[in-house]
Amino acid sequence: MPVDKTSILIVEDEPAIVELVSFTLKEAGWQPQAVGSTAEAWEQLQRRIPQLVLLDWMLPDQSGLRLLSRIRGDRQFQELPVIMLTAKSMEEDKIAGLDNGADDYVTKPFSPRELTARVRALLRRKSPEHAQEELNVGPVTLDPNSCSVSLHGQKIEIGHAEYKLLKFFMANPERVFSRSQLLDKVWGDHVAIEERTVDVHVLRLRKALKEGESLIRTVRSVGYMLSEK
Repeated sequence: MPVDKTSILIVEDEPAIVELVSFTLKEAGWQPQAVGSTAEAWEQLQRRIPQLVLLDWMLPDQSGLRLLSRIRGDRQFQELPVIMLTAKSMEEDKIAGLDNGADDYVTKPFSPRELTARVRALLRRKSPEHAQEELNVGPVTLDPNSCSVSLHGQKIEIGHAEYKLLKFFMANPERVFSRSQLLDKVWGDHVAIEERTVDVHVLRLRKALKEGESLIRTVRSVGYMLSEK
């Protein structure tokens, strides 16, 4: 199913917030579409895939988190950017949202400017790993057209899983990802791969990168990141 590059789906049941968000998105040049329940949202997603979903945490039929899990469990929606709209500002809730596959969250009340900035930032962040431009970090170059990786201009042997992992890291430098986030973003299937398998692929990736291995950093008790610093 093709992605509608202009539409943003708002899943929110409070009319005042729907009005504010719709107006804000229209002003920024997007086409908002609003639904008030997770059931309506799922129906709408079956008809066409939006560019991004703004998903409220508390909805009348079930929680936004449940819908998020369903979205991430469906192959055709795995790359769909999702921002949680939440009145919950507790750290545990934010972590729960991110662990369930949210890309970002905006805590109510929020300003229209903040919302627009978050949407733009996420769309920028989501697109690089699907782009076909060459990615360069330090001595490592990744060419999506030939699916090849070079170190100091010399091609290196790299497995398919490690290639996908490296591509994701290079498209999102200087950002820490938990193992569950990497599973979700890189493989998109929690059933087939366990979290500790991520560690195995990171080890193999470091080995393949030879002297470039130090680019892949372990962030203690959180996960991994790609960093030149």
